[in-house]
Amino acid sequence: MKDGMNSRILLDSAKTCILASSPVFRRQQFLIRCVGGSIDHQPHSRDMQTLRSLEVDSESVIRAITPALDPTRHKGQAGNIAVIGGCREYTGAPYFAAISALKIGADLSHVFCTKDAAPVIKSYSPELIVHPVLEESYSVGEECKRSISSKVVAEVDKWMERFDCLVVGPGLGRDPFLLDCVSEIIRHARQSNIPIVIDGDGLFLVTNNVDLVSGYALAVLTPNVNEYKRLVKKVLTSEVNDVDAPQQLLSLARQIGGVTILRKGNSDLISDGDTVKAVSIYGSPRRCGGQGDILSGSVAVFLSWARQHILAADSNINHSCKNPTVLGCIAGSAILRKAASLAFLNKKRSTVTGDIIECLGKSLEDICPAS
Repeated sequence: MKDGMNSRILLDSAKTCILASSPVFRRQQFLIRCVGGSIDHQPHSRDMQTLRSLEVDSESVIRAITPALDPTRHKGQAGNIAVIGGCREYTGAPYFAAISALKIGADLSHVFCTKDAAPVIKSYSPELIVHPVLEESYSVGEECKRSISSKVVAEVDKWMERFDCLVVGPGLGRDPFLLDCVSEIIRHARQSNIPIVIDGDGLFLVTNNVDLVSGYALAVLTPNVNEYKRLVKKVLTSEVNDVDAPQQLLSLARQIGGVTILRKGNSDLISDGDTVKAVSIYGSPRRCGGQGDILSGSVAVFLSWARQHILAADSNINHSCKNPTVLGCIAGSAILRKAASLAFLNKKRSTVTGDIIECLGKSLEDICPAS
């Protein structure tokens, strides 16, 4: 009897050791520490009530801002999007963002990347217009940095007026010279009044230099849990407060001067400093890398469509919020979640980012039929 009990104790101890050493367990503990919380799988009823009160009718937003397919329109009028990103290490992220923009319905999608990344990204799809103009420190001598930086910015600048939105950050990397060039590109986009969606390493850049977007109402930040934690610590000099997440997000957006922030999570929270909206449509339990890139490309297109409709004299948007950045975030969040759900229905555990991208068109068609 004693031997059996000892065996069970040893077995339980072994299981505990295996669990504690597993990557999944370590990631769970890391995330819990990041948000400063404890293990609690059941949302508090007050939190659920708050989210329900903030939940927006995302499908009505999508239907309102998605333009009809009109044979009298010409190429580019349904959206001309540019992704600033792509370096030696990261070529998938800019492709995912740019191709998602096309799958949503943009007419043209550009990628401005480094020379090393360009052939790889071009090989993924002939649909993208790829500009190999960005440079990294390793290929630039100290004495040439100023002239090459000016050349890089000028190459992007000559296209700027054609774009309806920039997506800055997917696959950008953190090379100092490259980030300096992109900082200048952001400043030029602001001067041209071009909307900017900032994701990935673009958020690393902006978190360390908030003035790049501070006070720019056409800027959208799309942080994940760790990016949001760094942003809150930098701007609000505090820790993330999940107990009163909407109010903290509102304060953060106000503190940065009215930019729109899409805080990614179990429910996506969106704020421009005046209002907070939530998108809680069920997506997918599969968390493959690249979904944030789909989101940034999707938000860029919907933002540009919302802006066109709001600026048009015959705008039919009856939604209480008329900020195109907020509307773009609502629509982008919802369409990604629907596409992820549809892809998971078919692929289950094998779902990858490409599967979700292929479901974007059907997800939009189900909400807003083309015919």
